[in-house]
Amino acid sequence: MMATVDSIRRLLGSGESISVEFKESSIAIPQNTYETVCSFLNRHGGKILLGIDDSGTVLGIEPELIPQLKQNFVNTINNPDLLTPTYYLSIETIEIDDKKILYVFVPESSQVHRCRNRIYDRNEDGDFDITDNSDLVSALYQRKQTTFSENEILPHITMDNFDSSIIHRVRKMAVNNRANHPWQDLDDESLLQSSGLFRTDFRAGDEGYTLASVLLFGKDEVILSVLPHHRTDAILRKVNLDRYDDRDDIRTNLIDSFDRLMAFGQKHLPDPFYEEKSQRISARDKIIRELASNILIHREYRNPYHAKFIIEKERIFAENSNRPHGHGRIDPQNFSPFPKNPVIAGVFKEIGRADELGSGTRNLMKYGKLYSEQPVELLENDVFNTIVHISSKADLHGTMQDTMQDTMQAEHEKKVLAFCRTERTRKEIQEHLGLKNRDHFRKQVLNPMIDKGLLSLTIPEKPTSRNQKYITVAQDEPE
Repeated sequence: MMATVDSIRRLLGSGESISVEFKESSIAIPQNTYETVCSFLNRHGGKILLGIDDSGTVLGIEPELIPQLKQNFVNTINNPDLLTPTYYLSIETIEIDDKKILYVFVPESSQVHRCRNRIYDRNEDGDFDITDNSDLVSALYQRKQTTFSENEILPHITMDNFDSSIIHRVRKMAVNNRANHPWQDLDDESLLQSSGLFRTDFRAGDEGYTLASVLLFGKDEVILSVLPHHRTDAILRKVNLDRYDDRDDIRTNLIDSFDRLMAFGQKHLPDPFYEEKSQRISARDKIIRELASNILIHREYRNPYHAKFIIEKERIFAENSNRPHGHGRIDPQNFSPFPKNPVIAGVFKEIGRADELGSGTRNLMKYGKLYSEQPVELLENDVFNTIVHISSKADLHGTMQDTMQDTMQAEHEKKVLAFCRTERTRKEIQEHLGLKNRDHFRKQVLNPMIDKGLLSLTIPEKPTSRNQKYITVAQDEPE
């Protein structure tokens, strides 16, 4: 969560608590800072202010040391010898009273973390080591298990139930996102375990791969066996308001689900020109990325209510089942984000499909302005709703895009009609047009031409026959 000077002053005025910790650190980060990180992750999250004494007085940090301190912090929390499992956190520089301090927002984690192989928890008095208290450790694991449904252990899942091609692809994406990523040297089983996707329930004595592991990497039939209601519905509804103009019924792993949501949005949404730091930025892709990652990462998957991504003429509407931490409209300038599926979010961060908690809301607000002067709406209830408005100005870009698509369709039809004066197979027509995606070809070219009466089937009584061919229908000459 991004901090402001006003929010920092409020924290200083309130003093240290179960969720706020001050650290003196003018020239170095105290080693017990990482114990606080661990305890916040294990409890309910919290905020750490570096450069503040116990009374709330701003001491500041030597400005020239700040870049190195920030780098040291990030390197340390990503070191599995110190924090296990590691966790992605960002650290901000804040200037207050002409002094610079560092601010770290630590969300609640769905996992039990250890610092230097010790388990820390948080109470009003600070951080305390519970490693040797079996009752407290057991209670902590139980609380984590029940708080986040992604942690549900599925003891009968084995490596054979995962799609190895998806794991390989994710490994490659992580390495492309960060050079020398530790996943590049791990086999498939080690990668899943290092990502927190294999868990042990010390109270029940169960261990195994989790629901999160199946959602991320499971074969489709395994996912639907575990969660029969699993589904993300992408819908275009601009002309046929009672039903839809286009639809993608997505029932697959979260990695492919993200790609299909991106492709659906790119196909049907305008992309207004936007330049940032002398580079062309696709505001459309930024918005779709945040909407897609939000409904996949923050969904309550045990709820049978399926997620929706709906494009209408005047708005983009996304909704997903939710375990709310509040109710009603969210004020983007004054809210604390809560992780819903931190393990899934962690994998998305590693492959560059998500950033730190709260950044998605900021991006939606920033790039949503290019679509409409109306602000993006965020509504938190048992179903979380996100609404991005589209103005008539933005829709003009969409009209231009539609015109280009219509022109391309006309060109395809012209080529097919000439080519199919002799009977041709589906494969021959598709190769003639140079189109690689068979589903796209059928949906966008072949079926519309049959519906228009431009092409006829050589075996009309068996539309799906392997011997099926297509031929141009002779058109009557105008009188």
